[in-house]
Amino acid sequence: MPRPPPPQPPPSLFLVLTTTIFLLLAAAAKSQDPDPESDCTNKWIHIRHLPPQFNLHLLANCSQYPLFDDFCPYLSNHGLGQKTHNKSHSWYRTDPFMLELVFHRRMLEYPCLTSDPNLANAVYIPYYAGIDSLKYLFGPEVNSSFNHGLDLFHYLVHVDNPSVWRKNQGHDHFLVMARPAWDFSQPLSNDPPIFGTSFLELPEFFNVTALTLESRAYPWQEKAIPYPTSFHPPNLAYLESWINRVRKSRRNTLMLFAAGGGISANPNIRRSIRLECDNSTNMNANGTGSYGKFCEFVDCSNGVCEHDPIMVMKPMLQAIFCLQPPGDTPTRRSTFDGILAGCIPVFFEDLSAKKQYGWHLAEEEYNEFSVFISKEDVVFKGLKITDVLISIPRSEVRRMREKLVEMIPRLMYIKHGSSLGLRSKKDAFDIAVEGTLQRIKSRIEEFADQ
Repeated sequence: MPRPPPPQPPPSLFLVLTTTIFLLLAAAAKSQDPDPESDCTNKWIHIRHLPPQFNLHLLANCSQYPLFDDFCPYLSNHGLGQKTHNKSHSWYRTDPFMLELVFHRRMLEYPCLTSDPNLANAVYIPYYAGIDSLKYLFGPEVNSSFNHGLDLFHYLVHVDNPSVWRKNQGHDHFLVMARPAWDFSQPLSNDPPIFGTSFLELPEFFNVTALTLESRAYPWQEKAIPYPTSFHPPNLAYLESWINRVRKSRRNTLMLFAAGGGISANPNIRRSIRLECDNSTNMNANGTGSYGKFCEFVDCSNGVCEHDPIMVMKPMLQAIFCLQPPGDTPTRRSTFDGILAGCIPVFFEDLSAKKQYGWHLAEEEYNEFSVFISKEDVVFKGLKITDVLISIPRSEVRRMREKLVEMIPRLMYIKHGSSLGLRSKKDAFDIAVEGTLQRIKSRIEEFADQ
């Protein structure tokens, strides 16, 4: 049975407090104007003003989607969720689908904001697209999912200063959509509709850059950015403390599989992994190494691991390799949990990461921090994952883990309002904004040439 959610504040009270704080921060952000002496050249961002129906008011419905799981407990701390325990400074019960709130809060303290859209290099739309999609995915409007986004488009183009959109026909606009792109890509022609909305299929938004948790292979406007983990340090000392723990952790498990699924009778990679884990024996007993066991399996069925980082982080700290097979979609939050713990990811298809997170994980670097094993070789040719992993020299393992440690800062989302020392290191948010600015610059230059 899934664990009951942690105690939650009343949604109405939470909404009032959150709205007040956001509005104060937004007012402060609007007061900023470009300083010619600043280092913000080509980095200025304007935040579009949206009525709360497109963001904050959506949070009031946090308990109305029973098929999704009540997400009220995960709204606190501007989307980071509640702390894992009262004395925690860096660990939260973060739901990855709250990334829209996390990103919005971080944008409000972005150092290069301008209230003048004519001076901006990019325009951020603070629309909670993933949360708004729930009424189409699980709610009463499931049969009108082709309407998702049309109200927003009408507001941006016809109501709120239409010249902002017309300037570049939307090429300079971007937003965050905290779900896989597949959830927003239902063809408009589907009748009856299937799961998903048609937001990314609307011609009205073809020019907008969409930052998603997982992108498809072909549309230019989508770009995947890392899933948020539960680690959000407020200062450099807490980050360094965690990195020291990762380096010193004793790892006596060869490989870890933390996931659900794998119980189907049909051949698939998760089933093969489960069978190999179930059939593994003590490595010391076989004289094959100094590890405690071949494989540890953490059963995360029914989402029991999603908001309890202790369930996965402790075994990840004790494992050398973390298996990251695809599930319902190719990518997994577990990939970023594992990297955070210094557990070397093992991928079974390129779409799980290599073809996704190019801004944060350069494609040419994957051999430096991960292992690739073809899922076809495992499922249909009988290749044993343990045989592949045991054959990797210890020196190579140490080198890959050190590379993971080096990568940790750029794959995490630091806490809003963090210290100046920590903000000097680029995190996942900073890299996503830089990549977006570069992409928009390129698109506007193309648009001007046409």
